[in-house]
Amino acid sequence: MESAAIIILNYNGVHFLEQFLPSVVASSAGHRLIVADNASTDASLEFLQKNYPTVEIFAFEENYGFAEGYNQALNLVDNTYSILLNSDVEVTPGWIEPVLNLMEQDVSIAACQPKVKAFHQKSHFEHAGAAGGYIDQLGYPFCRGRIIDLTEEDKGQYDNIVPIFWATGACFFVRTQVYKSMGGFDASFFAHMEEIDFCWRLQRAGYKLYYHPQSVVYHVGGGTMPATNPRKTYLNFRNSTVMLYKNEKIISLLWKLPAKLGLDLLAMLYFRIQGKSQDGQAVWRAVVDFLGKFRQWKRPANHIQLVNRSTPFVMMKSLLVWERYFHGKKYFRELSFANRFNNTRWDSGFSAHDAEGSSKKQYQDTAKWASQKLKKKRK
Repeated sequence: MESAAIIILNYNGVHFLEQFLPSVVASSAGHRLIVADNASTDASLEFLQKNYPTVEIFAFEENYGFAEGYNQALNLVDNTYSILLNSDVEVTPGWIEPVLNLMEQDVSIAACQPKVKAFHQKSHFEHAGAAGGYIDQLGYPFCRGRIIDLTEEDKGQYDNIVPIFWATGACFFVRTQVYKSMGGFDASFFAHMEEIDFCWRLQRAGYKLYYHPQSVVYHVGGGTMPATNPRKTYLNFRNSTVMLYKNEKIISLLWKLPAKLGLDLLAMLYFRIQGKSQDGQAVWRAVVDFLGKFRQWKRPANHIQLVNRSTPFVMMKSLLVWERYFHGKKYFRELSFANRFNNTRWDSGFSAHDAEGSSKKQYQDTAKWASQKLKKKRK
């Protein structure tokens, strides 16, 4: 089995390095371990040099952010596989081998993720990735084990190897040369959603992505940017819209882009009604910046022609907000989409672009429902 380059991106995270680097060192024998530092001003470099002299250090002269930070790091790596690992992740013994063995069996598998559980509630899945990521017709992400903000307890219900739409950036296994040839993460994203955008591009190029449950890690989540941070809200909303614009067909964008922006504005109003005015303002800025810098967002050159592929996109045909708030579906297993993973031929029947008519109708009904709810709350 090929050795991998484990790359931990760090920015002023010496406390995470002290807490989690020991588990990585103990469970990664035979693999290359690198800390890529985004010009930290704390004691990160001194800590590494003193306590972990065998760990390689890529010391950058500026903070490139998450997306470009990893791009810079992978430009210096020539290992067959790279593992992009957040600094706030605790790994477990044997976390690497199951995934690499799977990737060795099929060269069309470009990226994978392990089972991601919550560090502070180890019986449950963690928000960022859980048991593999998917998106709905408007690009809203969800996971096996996490629908919107509700995470499930891990009871072994997602212990099968399955294809996924996106792999979490918290622990991202990828073929190094494929990463480079695809241009890596979109640096304009800075942070958040860049891995989903990248995974979408991978699939459009004909590659596959998988989840492997025998590899388990524990993620703190929000280590560098808490969930309540308006900056995080801004990046999530802006980047999800940019991602949709970059990767969808023009004909689909004619209704999907207005629908996405409309739901985002409803989310802005909802934040304000809840008293989260800064988050509401962040959503508004995200919409304005997307529209104001429209020419800045570049669509891949192959946005019209999809590569011939044996496995279509693993995309949910319906809308997540429809499933969650209209039908009250809190868990992945309750989605009709989830039934496809129970079939022996789970790799068939997925489609990114069919059944759009029903999704349009769901959007119209969802927008009407949300508007009525907001009016009632204001009264």
